[in-house]
Amino acid sequence: MGITSSLYTGISGLNVNSQATSVVSNNLANSSTVGYKSTYATFEDVFYSAITTGGGLSQVGNGAGVASINTDYTQGSYETSSSSTNVAINGDGYYIVVDPDNGATSYSRAGNFDFDKDGYLVDPYGNMVQGWEVKEGSASGSLTNIQLDQSQSPPNATSAVRTSMNLNSQSTDKAITANPYTSEFELYDGTSSPALDSSRYSYSSTMTIYDENGSAHDLTFYMDPVNTDSDGNIVWEYVVACDPNEDQRTFGGTDMNTTSGAGLLMTGTLTFNSEGKLTSQSAFTLSDTPTSTDPKDPANWELASFSDSGVPEMNVNFTGSTTGQDLAFSFGMSNPNSSVGSNGGWSTSSTISTLADVTATTDYSDLPSFNSIELATGATTSYSDSSSATYSTSQDGYATGSLLSVSVDKNGIISGAYSNNQTIELYQFALADFTNPGGLVANGNNLFSATTDSGDAVIGTAGSGGFGKIVSNSLESSNVDLAAEMTKLIIIQAAYSANSKVVTTADSMLTTAIGLKR
Repeated sequence: MGITSSLYTGISGLNVNSQATSVVSNNLANSSTVGYKSTYATFEDVFYSAITTGGGLSQVGNGAGVASINTDYTQGSYETSSSSTNVAINGDGYYIVVDPDNGATSYSRAGNFDFDKDGYLVDPYGNMVQGWEVKEGSASGSLTNIQLDQSQSPPNATSAVRTSMNLNSQSTDKAITANPYTSEFELYDGTSSPALDSSRYSYSSTMTIYDENGSAHDLTFYMDPVNTDSDGNIVWEYVVACDPNEDQRTFGGTDMNTTSGAGLLMTGTLTFNSEGKLTSQSAFTLSDTPTSTDPKDPANWELASFSDSGVPEMNVNFTGSTTGQDLAFSFGMSNPNSSVGSNGGWSTSSTISTLADVTATTDYSDLPSFNSIELATGATTSYSDSSSATYSTSQDGYATGSLLSVSVDKNGIISGAYSNNQTIELYQFALADFTNPGGLVANGNNLFSATTDSGDAVIGTAGSGGFGKIVSNSLESSNVDLAAEMTKLIIIQAAYSANSKVVTTADSMLTTAIGLKR
């Protein structure tokens, strides 16, 4: 050992601190890089030389080396983003991306994703984000590229309609025939325009429903008072109809839209007590087994069947299909004890089974009614302190929709919002985790590759199996602590300066030793 070894020891100190400076400078350069994980260098002493001393053999070190450069995988803070496809992971996990050119799989904490021109969800370098397609509410199949095309939300045929209205109890009867309970039915003529003149009803309201192809159609209900008894009970008759020209039903081999019954879907009565509360309803629809060829024959109109929600239903057909679509129509009253799909559930004390059984002499108390009643909040009323009005209508159908926007929930499910007010779950992000994240290799571009040291990727979904949750409209910031890095830089600078003094001192000593020869 001698002065020369001291010179090399000082040089090793300069080298390790130079490399530490490179690590710190890289951290500082990436202090604003999305998803960046800071690194830090650790030093180690190198081999030792044995020397003889008065106390025996001793050792003198020969400098320092870089033991390792480690990555700090702690969570970075969040920064808000206006893009729903900018996502951060709150907890453990990495996004999985695949290079479309060579199929190489990489992992990243940087969630600054966007859709490319072909609809693929990609990172800024074109790597395709991986996930599962969601079908029938659950992610299934194998990992695949997340891709949104220009597909549409399929239409849904209306199957249930509800209206909430008030019928002015002071209204006068405008539909007058020999049978007050069926006046609107008798006056309705689908071959005329309009099918029911405005002078023949006290109130009407129209709403939109949809067929199985997503086409919109008008559904109109006509209301007219029948009578009020001495106790203040009020009976209203009603007719529910569609546009006669759009009626594609057939009756006895004849197209309905060529008959006087074109568009006529349901008829019946509503009974209110003196307080204006709905107490009873009757409903008749065209029979599947008619007794005559006339669709307006009251004998062909039987008590309506009930839907699974206990509401009278009618059949409409706008497309010419063989079965049409069943449409449950509610004024806010349902029958919880009805027989689904049949007309079992009616209380008919006077054995009324068809509209022909309802005559001018029928007492309103003998009209068919539900054998059990359940009134919904907002059920139709008949008050005198306000005019007839429709407060709300609702139906469960919708037209075809085009994609407007996407959103991501905490479980990484990507949902599409469509122009028909429908939201459909499309894909779910796949996340990966590793037994030893420290064994991952950084490839640049915020990407890591798995190695034998990291172990194989464990793949799962956000919010399950130890994986973190997804935070939409956010990005994970770099976890570089600027203050800590600047402190390290001061320490490294001091150490570098000290080692440079060792080199200059050793050089001075060598110069002195060489000068002894003169």
